[in-house]
Amino acid sequence: MIEVIPPEIRRRLAWSGFGLVGILVLGTAVYRIIGGAGTSLIDAFYMTFITVATIGFTEVIDLTHSPVGRLFTVFISLSGIGTMTYLVMTLTAFIVEGQINTAFRRKRMERVIERFRDHFVVCGVEGTAQHILNELRATDRPFVVVDPDRAKLEKLAGTFANIAFIEGDATDNATLLTAGLPTARGLFAVTADDNQNLVICLTAKQINPKARVVVSCQELRNSDKMRKAGADAVVSPTFIGGLRMASEMIRPTVVSFLDTMMSRKEEPLRVEEVIVPEGFAPRPISALSLKAYGHLLLLALKSKGDWTYNPSQETVISPGEALVIMTTPEERVHLERALNATAAS
Repeated sequence: MIEVIPPEIRRRLAWSGFGLVGILVLGTAVYRIIGGAGTSLIDAFYMTFITVATIGFTEVIDLTHSPVGRLFTVFISLSGIGTMTYLVMTLTAFIVEGQINTAFRRKRMERVIERFRDHFVVCGVEGTAQHILNELRATDRPFVVVDPDRAKLEKLAGTFANIAFIEGDATDNATLLTAGLPTARGLFAVTADDNQNLVICLTAKQINPKARVVVSCQELRNSDKMRKAGADAVVSPTFIGGLRMASEMIRPTVVSFLDTMMSRKEEPLRVEEVIVPEGFAPRPISALSLKAYGHLLLLALKSKGDWTYNPSQETVISPGEALVIMTTPEERVHLERALNATAAS
C-alpha cells in the first residue's frame, strides 16, 4: 500500500505526523510543569489531547490563575488544529485525486485499447507471462495485459513503458470485451490456476471463436479438458522445461545458437511465420524479392497441412499459405506490408 502513495504525499504525511506527535509530547511536558507535582503524565497528556482535538471536555489542570498556561493553551490549540487540518487535507487530497486519476487513467487506457486490432490479450502477469510479454515487446507486437491485482499491474507498468492493461477478472466477459478480444488475434491464459485458465479459455472462445487461444497447463492431466474447452494449444511449463534440459545435454550447440539468436538486442533474429493474405495472386517465391532483405532466410512453406522445406524460388505461393522465415521483427513487418500491398493492388 505504501508503494502506491506518491513520494510527495508520503513526505507531507510524514512531516505532519511528526509535527502532531511533537505537539502532543511538548504539550504533555509543559502541562505537567504548569500543573505542578500533583499532575500525572496521563492528566497532562489528556489536557493536551482535548486542547488539540478541540473536544472541550473539563480541564483537568486548573489554569484560572495561570496566564502563562492559558497562553500556552492558545499556542497548543492553534498549532495542533493547524497540523491536524494539514494532515486531513493531505489524506483527502490523496484519496480524491487518486480516485480521479485512476478513473481518468482507466478511461484513457480503454480508449487506447479500442483502437487495437490484431493484438494479443495476456491473462496473467507473473511467471510464464513475464517471458511472453518480453517476447511480444521484442517482436513489436501489440498486447493488453489482464489481471485483478492492481499492484502487480502497476509494478509491470514500471517495467514495460506504455503498457496497456486492464484491471479485472479475465473469466468475466466484460473484462475481455474491454481488453478488445473481439478484434484480437489471440489470447494467452497464463495464470497459475489450471481451473481459471480453463474458464478463461471457454469465455474467450465464446466471445471470439476465431481468436487463437494458448493455455498454460500446470497438470498434464488437465490438458485434454483444455483442448475440449477450445484451446488451440496447451503448453506445460514443466514439460517444456524437461525438453529444454534434455536439449542442453545432447545438443548444446543448437541451444546456444537459439539463445544467442533470441537474446541479441541489436537486430534480434526470430523464426517467424507470415501468412499470405487473401487477394494475393499466386506467384513464385522469386517475385517476393526476398534477397532484398538483409537478414531474411526462408526455411519452409506450409500449404494445406503439407510442408515444403527450403522451397525453391520457382515454388508458387497462394493465399492462406504460411511462410516460415528467420528474420528480424522489422523485416517481418516489412514483408507483411509488402504482401498486403500486393494483395490490395
